[in-house]
Amino acid sequence: MDLTKNIKLLRIFMSNTDKFKHKPLYEVIIYAAKKQGIAGATVIKGIMGYGASTVVNSIRFWEVAEKLPIIVEIIDEEEKIENFYDSIKPYFDKIDKGLLITIENQNVVFCKRGTGK
Repeated sequence: MDLTKNIKLLRIFMSNTDKFKHKPLYEVIIYAAKKQGIAGATVIKGIMGYGASTVVNSIRFWEVAEKLPIIVEIIDEEEKIENFYDSIKPYFDKIDKGLLITIENQNVVFCKRGTGK
């Protein structure tokens, strides 16, 4: 990722129960990002939230199957983010669940690459 370029953050709001071809949607998105060489991607699990359906989902210790909000954040240069979004948009067209997707400008002030260990 060239920090002198316009950096974007793609943020996808979904549920941890959303699937694409029997796999968790967030997992499909993360592996697609890695395959396309995107600089970084993170899945964030929420403890409570609601969306357009207005159904509040939260962690309750007595629930066996929990439905919780998930946010997938993907960061890279503007062109790579736009190309990545175009490549995964068909995934969203094929599922019947609600999603919210945003793309935001980012001002990266520090980036240090690790060893991956």
